[in-house]
Amino acid sequence: MNREKLTIISNRQVNATVWEMKLSGCAEQRPGQFVNIALDGRFLRRPISVCDWNAGVLTLLYKVVGKGTSQMAAMTAGERLDVLTGLGNGFNLEAAGSKPLLVGGGIGTAPMYYLAKKLIEVGKPVNVILGFNKADEVIYVAEFEALGAKVTVATADGSLGVKGFVTDALPAVDYDFFYACGPMPMFRALEGKVCTEGQYSFEERMGCGTGICMGCTCKTMLGAKRVCKDGPVFDRKEVIW
Repeated sequence: MNREKLTIISNRQVNATVWEMKLSGCAEQRPGQFVNIALDGRFLRRPISVCDWNAGVLTLLYKVVGKGTSQMAAMTAGERLDVLTGLGNGFNLEAAGSKPLLVGGGIGTAPMYYLAKKLIEVGKPVNVILGFNKADEVIYVAEFEALGAKVTVATADGSLGVKGFVTDALPAVDYDFFYACGPMPMFRALEGKVCTEGQYSFEERMGCGTGICMGCTCKTMLGAKRVCKDGPVFDRKEVIW
């Protein structure tokens, strides 16, 4: 974990609720890790998944859901943020197999991008399934395709791509390992459909974000584990649903 002062390069609105922030001066991050941002007047930091890292530039995708993220959305280039970086255990890229599948639900799309980038860099053919409620919520499809990933979009209302959920797009994809990030209902649905080993990156409300407060524990075969410190990535086989 590092505590860094990062400078906002850009902060743009992607759709009605999602923003993309780029910050400079960040130490190298791993796919699946997250950062914790201090905001003026807020007691708790805001944990945000790493969407990308390149040559000191950190990219974050975040959804505006409350006062803290609304405060972030109002920030402009040149402002500086107090950020804890290098948090959590990331994805195991060595477990990817020969045909990895990446599944992102909503804002859970964010960490899938950096993971796809790193897997493609080592020659893996990457399939990505992204799930949203409707077409105007869809994010980052062009960015994934620019990396060379094959992308399938599923929308609950059928307004774009496959009608239904990420599990409805699953039968058409050939894969031998999967990675997923999204809401718990998506994970539970995937558990009934996936046929290989894989890893889940949990979205969880956090207090400290560093493993001290024990406020984000989940059940595993090895006992209770902290999503912020022991995760957020867990092997499929160790999670107790």
